[in-house]
Amino acid sequence: MAEVKRKKGETFEALVRRFSKKIQQSGRLIQSRKIRYYEPKKSKTAVRSAAARRKEISDKREYLKKIGKLVDEKERDNRR
Repeated sequence: MAEVKRKKGETFEALVRRFSKKIQQSGRLIQSRKIRYYEPKKSKTAVRSAAARRKEISDKREYLKKIGKLVDEKERDNRR
């Protein structure tokens, strides 16, 4: 952590400005932004099971469309 001590007669704004400059120079801000939204890689089995689940859902939707039990989103918008 960057440490900044207040100088004699220094305003609070100047102190904050010096602190933020020191933080940017240290690279901590960039590092924290890089890891902020980090998601670890999923295992092969998790990826495959998710893909299988999506395929199953899309196949079910296609089947329901074919037999007429599912109305297309475009048709639903036109009915309103």
